Amino acid sequence: MVKTGLDHIAEKQFENLKGKNVALLCNQASIASDIRHMITIFREAHDKGILSLKALLGPQHGLWGHTQDNMIEWEADGQSDAQIPVYSLYGRHRQPTREMLQDVDVLVIDLQDVGAKYYTFIWSMAHCMEVCANWGIRVVVLDRPNPINGATTEGPAENNGFLSFVGVHPLGIRHALTIGEIALLLQEQHYPQCELEVVKMSGWERSMYFEDTGLPWAVPSPNIPIPESTVVYPGMCLLEATNLSEGRGTTRPFEFFGAPWIDGWQLAEKLADLNLPGIVFRPVEFEPTFQKHAETLCGGCFMHVTDRSTFLPFLTTVALLREIRHDGSDKFAWNDPPYEYEYEKMPFDILAGNDWLRQMIDDRAELSEMQARWEKEQEAFTPMRKRALLY
Repeated sequence: MVKTGLDHIAEKQFENLKGKNVALLCNQASIASDIRHMITIFREAHDKGILSLKALLGPQHGLWGHTQDNMIEWEADGQSDAQIPVYSLYGRHRQPTREMLQDVDVLVIDLQDVGAKYYTFIWSMAHCMEVCANWGIRVVVLDRPNPINGATTEGPAENNGFLSFVGVHPLGIRHALTIGEIALLLQEQHYPQCELEVVKMSGWERSMYFEDTGLPWAVPSPNIPIPESTVVYPGMCLLEATNLSEGRGTTRPFEFFGAPWIDGWQLAEKLADLNLPGIVFRPVEFEPTFQKHAETLCGGCFMHVTDRSTFLPFLTTVALLREIRHDGSDKFAWNDPPYEYEYEKMPFDILAGNDWLRQMIDDRAELSEMQARWEKEQEAFTPMRKRALLY
């Protein structure tokens, strides 16, 4: 079975943190292989006098994942968890302030990434690395598996002119890195003054999906309920930037998708004709309980990934967007800003990291033409990515 960085730092009795003042960046999914939470484990070390726990920081959705919907800020206002101050990095502040890290020697980060550039947890980590580099605070990242394997990359990677909180720096959309490897890449490219340590996993292989690890699954954010959600997310997150429901308000976000004007049976037939690898679209009707088209009957599809080894989530989503964009109804629309703290650029463009993909979908360009363009970006990203690999 795989052991995470959290498992190993606890097994070694926090030898690299002895006598240090420590802050944690974590959330509800920061659990060890025995399902104990990171805060519990570090609190025990605090009570034994091994280290001094000074602050708890939480990313988007809250320290305990309590904000269900997307782009909902939360504030802790210094509230105490077992006498330890709690601070939000998704509200008034997205970077730690001096107050949050007062007297802190080491910031320990343990967050479950999902393998896609859009996931804001990695960018909260980037902001922390930046301020810690400036203030001389050591950063320790406890590594975790990439749940959709550490070998397969896909999608644009440049992000030139389209950086945002869903892409603070250039990164492949499906990057095939662990969160520890992302930290190393960020250190090399952007924060060379950051004193960084990555506590590696053991037993993890790059070909593994989450189910292969033997680790317990804890929901990393409210709309990624099961490991299967992560498999489609690198593509289906793009629907957040449209008037299509990406399934928020259902029990299987990012696998359900649709809209009130869509005939799911017709759409499933059109998508089947594309012969996209590793995927079957099942026509459905669903009624989101919140967010887009709340309490309104939607037609659409459910995504059944039949072969993860051939399935291409980004290509698949671009294909279905192309079909719906040109279905003759004129009801599809790209959402306008704001989106994730960006108030000028189109939401789809900051997710994709460019404006050419949206324009090519509008122009009904061939899928192969679009894919060839983002594959060139992936080729340029590959050498940078390889330098960060730990496994």
